[in-house]
Amino acid sequence: MSETTQESQVAGTVAPAGAPADEPGTETPQAETPQVESTSRSSRLELLEREGEVAADFLETLLDIADMDGDIDVDVDGDRASIAIVDSDEGRVPRKLVGDRGRVLEALQELTRLAVQAETGERSRLMLDVAGHRAARRTELVELARDAAREVKESGQEKALPAMSAFERKVVHDEVLAAGLSSESEGAEPHRHVVVLPAS
Repeated sequence: MSETTQESQVAGTVAPAGAPADEPGTETPQAETPQVESTSRSSRLELLEREGEVAADFLETLLDIADMDGDIDVDVDGDRASIAIVDSDEGRVPRKLVGDRGRVLEALQELTRLAVQAETGERSRLMLDVAGHRAARRTELVELARDAAREVKESGQEKALPAMSAFERKVVHDEVLAAGLSSESEGAEPHRHVVVLPAS
């Protein structure tokens, strides 16, 4: 399975928890399906909120140990917990928590996911941001992907983009798809990159 497909599935919606549609002659009341789905959504939300709490505790401890300033914002974004380290009243979040090309941020995110998994027993897909880095980077990537898609449409030739993290590649894949083209990831980390393909 290509990375484009895998990443789309990761970011997609969770399959409905209710049973298949009733067929004639089945005695299962249709009214039960919304209740089951509602219960499933509620349980999932509680799990994501729990992930956020555990992640916030872990990151607050880490900031204290490193003697760094920063407040923790916790939210739920779609089907994953969203955590952000933002500037506090005492000072700004150190940019070294982002690192060159966001590598420190990626490592910190993975470490936080492991801490959550150790506490909850569930694999976490939480997304971590520091000082708005991901939000700003997403805006840049959307423009990059749109420009690349426009160039590929005009030239009819594929275009390779610079090496990116998994998060960055996912943003580009989505934007290229929205432009009516396809893309794929090539290479091995840390040089894995997106190639925008012309229409077949």
